[in-house]
Amino acid sequence: MLPLVDWSRPWYDTVREAAGATDAHDVIGSFSARAAVLGLVNHAGLPVRFVPQAALPEGAAYEEHIGATGCVPTRDNLHDYFNGLVWLTFPLIKRELNALQAAQIARDGVKPVRGPARDAATIFDENAALLIVADDDAGTALADALRGHQWRDAFVERAPMFGRTAQVWLFGHALMEKLMAPYKAITAHTRIVRAPAAYFTWPRAEQQAWIDAHVARQLREEGLSKTGFTPLPVLGIPGWWEGQDDVFYDDTTVFRPPRNATTMEKS
Repeated sequence: MLPLVDWSRPWYDTVREAAGATDAHDVIGSFSARAAVLGLVNHAGLPVRFVPQAALPEGAAYEEHIGATGCVPTRDNLHDYFNGLVWLTFPLIKRELNALQAAQIARDGVKPVRGPARDAATIFDENAALLIVADDDAGTALADALRGHQWRDAFVERAPMFGRTAQVWLFGHALMEKLMAPYKAITAHTRIVRAPAAYFTWPRAEQQAWIDAHVARQLREEGLSKTGFTPLPVLGIPGWWEGQDDVFYDDTTVFRPPRNATTMEKS
């Protein structure tokens, strides 16, 4: 039995629908059934199925196995449960991340230290959030504020944007697992995605499909680098936590100033 997830929490909005369409008492069976209904395939065109962890051959790399067989080894724990839900929610992005990992393993083998591409893909897979902003001046200003660690500008002054012309969709399954016991310092590696103004008028299912296709295409055409992420303290997102007052945002152990600002203060 998996621990009960508090689906009322906003950080689980991303995978709530997928969870409702599957059975937490039969994770592997219901995930595979749902993947079949959705017609999910890996980058080689093989059907995506979920299998017990014991099905992973000894010595085989996890990502390599998914790329070669379409089978996703799944353990009976929250980490893999959220992983499966993300597969059912953003299958095209997951496919591209697996393709990248599998190609790197095929070229270099499995080494004690991942190379830059695999490292970036792992960070994305485990701890990413997607910040969708309107492709306009206001969206650019919000993105710049976050990249510059201007937390009050982003989270207080621009709070009305969130839910209207800015959205946060969690992607990382390890990030979702950590948020089962939320604490203030949890920080996502965030990819900023610019969307057309019309996006914010679409039904949520249409928004989800657009994100999946758009980000997957970016990964396929542009690749991935760790420099493409910006830190985002998840509980600082307006409306995502109680007591978001001045004292809350004054905590510089979480809402850290830019590095150059810290350097200037010490000099």
